Amino acid sequence: MSAAGTYTPKPGAAPLPRMIAAQAALETKMLLRNGEQLLLTVVIPTLLLVLFSAVDIVDTGDGKAVDFLAPGVLALAVMSTAFTGQAIATGFERRYGVLKRLGASPLPRWGLMAAKTLSVLVTEVLQIALLTAIAFALGWSPHGNPVSVLLLLVLGTAAFSGLGLLMAGTLKAEATLAAANLVFLLLLMGGGVIVPLDKFPDAAQSVLGLLPISALSDGLRDVLQHGAGMPWADLGILAVWAVLGLGAAARFFRWE
Repeated sequence: MSAAGTYTPKPGAAPLPRMIAAQAALETKMLLRNGEQLLLTVVIPTLLLVLFSAVDIVDTGDGKAVDFLAPGVLALAVMSTAFTGQAIATGFERRYGVLKRLGASPLPRWGLMAAKTLSVLVTEVLQIALLTAIAFALGWSPHGNPVSVLLLLVLGTAAFSGLGLLMAGTLKAEATLAAANLVFLLLLMGGGVIVPLDKFPDAAQSVLGLLPISALSDGLRDVLQHGAGMPWADLGILAVWAVLGLGAAARFFRWE
């Protein structure tokens, strides 16, 4: 302030943490206002959990169906947000030049990716809270160490985020839309979310078990349904996918 009652402008960018937080809040609001994204992230996982828990359609083994289904649906929620939803949204932002304009703003490109990651994490917290409440209402009785569950969810988010950003940054928006939805459906059916992997032929099981959705759903199921210790094998598979996906996304992502 140069004199009483007179203020001197102070141009310049806001602090980086504030910029990232503001962009993350905007990303989250846009996601929650998008009907297609809500269908993928909330409606479909909820319907699958309620339907297959209430109706004996798939043989889920001994015990209550919800004890088998809840971990798989939690894994599906992570995939729908971190992979499918993020790939589609980012792909169309790239097509319409949104990413190019944001890349020219004071927010650095890595800060934009950090904001998108924070938005994914916030959405996942809301998803998991909702699905957990519904599963408890259906009679779910989880077990296991919460630390193991948290590690699985974090690595699963990293793996799917890397794959989603890789797809969005290398394919055209329309191709990303089609491919992301197709992958979502294929992994829903063959990733151990609803149908146990032991229902598939032995040769297929060995391949399907290496998929990130299979590692995440099986790891969560081992901990939450069977009370197992740290699922190192599943964590290792997710870590490999995370490193490969994020590394490839960083290397090949095109902003224009």
